[in-house]
Amino acid sequence: MQEATIKASSRKLHVKYTPIVFAFYMSMIMAFLMSLIIVAANSGITDHYLNQVVHAYRIAMPAAFFCILVVRPVVMFLVKHTIRS
Repeated sequence: MQEATIKASSRKLHVKYTPIVFAFYMSMIMAFLMSLIIVAANSGITDHYLNQVVHAYRIAMPAAFFCILVVRPVVMFLVKHTIRS
């Protein structure tokens, strides 16, 4: 049992990578959801809807990843100064 725990924890990244991993997962999810919504709003749900979503996602995901990396420190600063500790 202890070996399984050690193997599982050895595959995890170091805590210093938290902002990058956060940005990666957040951009994956948000870019996909936004692609679904924006394609539906612009083109409607047609026979080629999923192809259009995938095309939009390929553009949106890297942009979202970069934006989250840049914006996250600003948001953390604003939250820190908005929330009472």
